[in-house]
Amino acid sequence: MRAPLPGILFALLGFALFSTHDVAVKSLGGVYAPFQIIFFSVLFSFPIGTMMLMQDATPGTLRPVHPGWVIARTIAAVVATMTAFYAFSTLPLAEVYAILFASPLLITVLAIPILGEKVRLKRGFAVLFGLAGILVVLQPGQTLPTLGHLAALAAAVCGAFASVVVRRIGARERSVVLLLYPLVANFVVMGAAIPFVYDPMPLVDLGKMALTALLAFVAMNCMIYAYRHAEAALVAPMQYSQILWALLFGALLFDETPSSRTLAGAAMVIASGLYIVFRESRAGVSGTTPVLRSRSRVGTPAALRIGPILRRRGWTR
Repeated sequence: MRAPLPGILFALLGFALFSTHDVAVKSLGGVYAPFQIIFFSVLFSFPIGTMMLMQDATPGTLRPVHPGWVIARTIAAVVATMTAFYAFSTLPLAEVYAILFASPLLITVLAIPILGEKVRLKRGFAVLFGLAGILVVLQPGQTLPTLGHLAALAAAVCGAFASVVVRRIGARERSVVLLLYPLVANFVVMGAAIPFVYDPMPLVDLGKMALTALLAFVAMNCMIYAYRHAEAALVAPMQYSQILWALLFGALLFDETPSSRTLAGAAMVIASGLYIVFRESRAGVSGTTPVLRSRSRVGTPAALRIGPILRRRGWTR
C-alpha cells in the first residue's frame, strides 16, 4: 500500500487552488453579475473538458439511463453554481465556507430517503450538532439572514442532493453523461441570461475569467491524484483547510474580519463533518458511505466531477 502523504499534500494543494478560484470569483462578483462570471468560466473550460470527455470509450449514447434523476441532478447543479457564486460575491469568505461545509451533513440526511441509508444515533447527533453550527452563523431571530446567506445554504443543499443522486445512479450511467449534462446546462442557462446582465469586460477581467477555469481544472487534477494515492477518509477532511485560506485571503485582500459567531459556528460544522467522515470509514457503520463517495466540489462548474473520472480510469477504491 502506498504512503498516503502525497495524496494528502495534493488534496491540500487542490483545496488551496479552489480557494484561490473563489477569491477570483469574489473579486469579479463585485463588478459583474454571477450569470456572466459563470458563463465565461464554463466557456473557457469547454476545450479542456471536451478533451477529457472524448477519452470516454464506454459504449453507449448520451441518452441517460435514468433521465429523471439526471435532469434533477442537472437542475440542482445549476442552482448550486448560481447560488454559490452569488454567495461568494456578497459574503465574507469565511461565512460562505462555514455554510458550504454543511454539505457532508446534508448528504447524510438526504442519503436516508434517496439511498436507503440508515443513520444511527451517534451520526444523527453529529448532524444535529453541525446544523446547530449553521444556526450559530446565521443567528436567526437576532439578525435577519441576507440573500447571500440563503444563497450559500441553497448551494450546500443542492450540491449535497447532486452528490447523493450520483451515488444512486453513477454505477449505471456513462461518465460522459454525468460530466457533460451539468456543464452544458450551465452554459445554456447562463448564456440565456447574458443579454440582460452583460457588462463589457476589459482584457484583464477576461483574463481573470480564464484564470477561474484554469484554477478549477488544475485543482480537479490535484484531487484526482489525491484520491488515487490516499484513502477517501484522509482526503475528504482536507476540505476544511479552506477556512484557513478564507481567513488569510479575507484579511489581506478584502479587509474581512470574521466574527466570533462565524468562527464558533464553523468549528461546530467542521467537528461534526469530521466525525461523520471518520465514522463512515469504519466498516459496518454505513452501508453506502455517501459522504466518502462524494468527491464533488460545490458550485464550481469549470471543475468536472472527479468520481466518474476515477471510475473510468479504474482508480475507485
